[in-house]
Amino acid sequence: MKNHQSDEQSNKTENPGLTGRRDFMKTAGLTALGLSAAPLIITSCNSKSETDGKQEPAVTNSNGLVFPKGFLWGTATASYQVEGAANEDGRGKSIWDTFSHTPGKILNNDNGDIACDFYHKYKEDIQLIKSLNAKSYRFSISWSRIFPEGTGTPNQKGLDFYSRMVDELLANGIEPFGTLYHWDLPQALQDKNKGWQSKDTAKAFADYAGYMAEKLSDRVKHFFTLNELWTFIQLGYGDGVFAPGLKLPAAELYQARHHAVLAHGLAVEAIRAKGKAGTKVGLAENIKVGVPVFESPENIKAAETATREFNAGYMTVIMEGKYTDSFLKKAGADAPKFTAEELKTISSPLDFCGINIYNPEAYVQAAANEDGFEKIPFAKSHPTSTSKWQILGPESLYWGARHTQKLWNVKEIYITENGTSGTDELTADKKVYDTDRITFLRNYLTQLQRATSEGVPVKGYFYWSLVDNFEWASGYGTRFGLYYMDYKTLERIPKLSVSYFRAMAEKNAVL
Repeated sequence: MKNHQSDEQSNKTENPGLTGRRDFMKTAGLTALGLSAAPLIITSCNSKSETDGKQEPAVTNSNGLVFPKGFLWGTATASYQVEGAANEDGRGKSIWDTFSHTPGKILNNDNGDIACDFYHKYKEDIQLIKSLNAKSYRFSISWSRIFPEGTGTPNQKGLDFYSRMVDELLANGIEPFGTLYHWDLPQALQDKNKGWQSKDTAKAFADYAGYMAEKLSDRVKHFFTLNELWTFIQLGYGDGVFAPGLKLPAAELYQARHHAVLAHGLAVEAIRAKGKAGTKVGLAENIKVGVPVFESPENIKAAETATREFNAGYMTVIMEGKYTDSFLKKAGADAPKFTAEELKTISSPLDFCGINIYNPEAYVQAAANEDGFEKIPFAKSHPTSTSKWQILGPESLYWGARHTQKLWNVKEIYITENGTSGTDELTADKKVYDTDRITFLRNYLTQLQRATSEGVPVKGYFYWSLVDNFEWASGYGTRFGLYYMDYKTLERIPKLSVSYFRAMAEKNAVL
């Protein structure tokens, strides 16, 4: 998960002329603050027909908003946000340890030293996943827990932890999806290589990725290389609001971006070389989605074009093996230096694509200009979640998946993150009535079901997040979890949305 507090500033560096995230609300034919409802027929769970004695269904979805057979329901977390145990069992320091311990960088000077203590409580949390009727779990591996110095001798105790966790997941009927990098770069590589400013870091990442595939791919069959390249490069090396807190000149930032996509490609090659038979590899990118302002053929085409350009520095070059002409033109003299061989590596074929979607990048309409599209400004009154960067727009889930299939002919798509923050107030009797999160889930998943009903190959959905956790620069002040985290006692308390997610996963449908 990410904090997009500086998206508008970031976009000016990444793509001149492209402004920050805003959105327009429409879902399931209703327009009003993102609210929609799938009609339900609700009966007693124990009711029986007076005539035949047969038990009737507890909930019937009269809209028929059912997902395909085999659709995976899951949740997600990331190592630094939940694990804690920062100084245990040989773990090395990451850039987020350094950044969060720098006064003033994180709200309330919070840090991830303890976080949710998942390192010690993973068995308890796996039972929470199981109780959701979730059959999959996306976790990330701490690079510095495996290679404390980023390279060199691996830390066996670190590997043993993830091996135990994977075994526990499988023993409970939960399929593990492993992310190899969710922003916690070993501090040693930042000190030695200047992090992603160096091609050596990309090479080190590939070595680490190959090692993890060799050790875990007998049980973990889906690996994501890097999570949200845009976020950790732009916010960490461009805007300075994420670790390592740098504000690089444009040319250096473009080059760091290129090293990150190169790391992805090198990691794909390493996983192919070291992974066991049946190992699949993809990426998890926060795709910037262009949504047609209304669904005319011209606007739909414009939204496709916009989505390709919005993602030119990351998703597009990975999927196409080239930077778009428009991207290079806008970058000008600051454009990254690269070789044809690097582009070939970057675009190594993938088995699937993971896309993280919280909100649209923009509403778009067709325009007779050089780009072929125009971004529509959003009303100041447009609804947001409690995270002001999250402009609510359920259609982004539909269009993100559809554009991914159409633009890049992807055969297997996962929604690797989608979720919302809320006030999540705990009552005296330990209840959290997060009706806003239920509304969010219903609206966004209605749009996702529209995509699957039209044949878009979305194979699963991972809600962000399982539990409230360390929310990067926002510290512990922002809550995205299905389970409420009492940070004093580390007690996990189910929110109302737990019962809703559980029911949807059981029925494989939007309720």
